[in-house]
Amino acid sequence: MDSIDPISKRISVREYDSREIPEEALKRILEAGRIAPSAMNYQPWKFVVVHDPSRRKALSHGRYAKFLTECPVVIVGCGNKKRSPEWYTVDVTIALQNMVTQATAEGLGSCWIGSFDEDAVKAAIKAPEDHAIVAMLAIGYPKDGKLKIAHKRKSFDEIVSFEDFS
Repeated sequence: MDSIDPISKRISVREYDSREIPEEALKRILEAGRIAPSAMNYQPWKFVVVHDPSRRKALSHGRYAKFLTECPVVIVGCGNKKRSPEWYTVDVTIALQNMVTQATAEGLGSCWIGSFDEDAVKAAIKAPEDHAIVAMLAIGYPKDGKLKIAHKRKSFDEIVSFEDFS
């Protein structure tokens, strides 16, 4: 079992072609989120899958979210503020990261969306008041037909130290 391959290949894709995502691939992506760990196993999440073009347009009003009108699927990650007031943001983020990794393993592109009007997104997906919008994921096939090589990363020694910060 090796998860480093899709993790190392994952990049932010902001241009998508019009191909639909196969239902089985989408289910595996969502399953990757469902089985994520969470604080006290509260699983304070709800994932809303948005295919409809008019709803995706309603989600695209953030400064860096215009391309949501192009991708075939947007997954809105919602966190239950009552169920886990301290940890819902972390828990939903972990689940979404699992989804991004699985999407890459499926040969799909993805992009985190943190630029959104929460009230507009909540209205578009009819989210209840006790849920917050944590982030959205654009998912689809990259417009150029292939995933590019991920950006250069800092070296291991630049970001890791043992026992203290030095």
